Amino acid sequence: MGKTDHRRTDEIGRTLPLTFRASGFGSMRGQTMVEFALVLVIFLFLIFAVIDFGRLFFVQMEVQHAVHEAGRFASTGNHLPNPNNPGQNLSRANSIIATAEQGVGGMDISGIQISTLGGGTGSAGGPGDTVTISLTTNLTLMTPMVSRLFPNGQYTFTSSTTFKNEPFSPNNTK
Repeated sequence: MGKTDHRRTDEIGRTLPLTFRASGFGSMRGQTMVEFALVLVIFLFLIFAVIDFGRLFFVQMEVQHAVHEAGRFASTGNHLPNPNNPGQNLSRANSIIATAEQGVGGMDISGIQISTLGGGTGSAGGPGDTVTISLTTNLTLMTPMVSRLFPNGQYTFTSSTTFKNEPFSPNNTK
């Protein structure tokens, strides 16, 4: 049996390099697809990780803003109207909680505490009293590999603020 020549030639009769052979070109396409698949997985992981960390920073800013707004409202001694009973107002503590809930834009707040030096926990205090508000909420992360870095795949945000109440009428302490 004789040896078969598998070299290819162009129209003029020149021998083409082996890299242009049909079998060599097909293996290069397969290699490119495997490399693309690997790079795509890493790229998507990075994109979703950036989105998760962006959400973390956004929620932290929202929680801090909500606590700050609730503290500013608490220091005035004002009450919000009761949406369930027209013509009546919420208590000061419930008004502060409602202000904080409005500030976080519908996120689930797992805990909010109001305390004062003079009245203790649950009290919004009287005129000149110091009121402290703290808020806690959780955010579930989207990216599985990033969520493994946090307990239960959630990050817990806690923020607090302290204000001194303005001199308002003692009748508003209810």
